[in-house]
Amino acid sequence: MLNKLKKILSTPEWLDNLTTPKNKKASFILAYEKLIIGFLNVENGKWEFSYSQDFKSQDELEPIVDFPDKNKVYVSDELWPFFSSRIPSLNRPSIKETLNKSNIDSTDIVELLKLFGQKTIANPYNLQAA
Repeated sequence: MLNKLKKILSTPEWLDNLTTPKNKKASFILAYEKLIIGFLNVENGKWEFSYSQDFKSQDELEPIVDFPDKNKVYVSDELWPFFSSRIPSLNRPSIKETLNKSNIDSTDIVELLKLFGQKTIANPYNLQAA
C-alpha cells in the first residue's frame, strides 16, 4: 500500500528524461486572478521561487503547501512538482503535434514549462513567462 502511494505521489515518468539546461535563464510569474503570488526563476541550472510582496501583505490566501514560508527564497536543482506537474505527458498525440510545430528540445524542462505551463487542472494559478 505504501509503495502504491509513493508511486502516485512521485514525479510522473514522462518527466524523468527532462533536464534544466545550465545555460538557460528564464523567469515566470505565478498569479491568482489579479494577485501576483510569486516568481519562479531559473539560472545556471538552479530554480528559485519566492513570494511577491503583494502576496506576503495579504491574508486571504494561504501559502502554497510546497512553499510554506512566505519570507523564504526556495532554491533547488530540480523543478518542484508543483510546477513540473503543469507539463503534460509528452506521449499524448496532441502534445507530440504541438512539440513538432514548436521546434523546441523536448528534454528542456524550461522550454516545456514555457510552452505548456500556463494553466493546469491541478490548481487555479496561472504561470506566465516573464
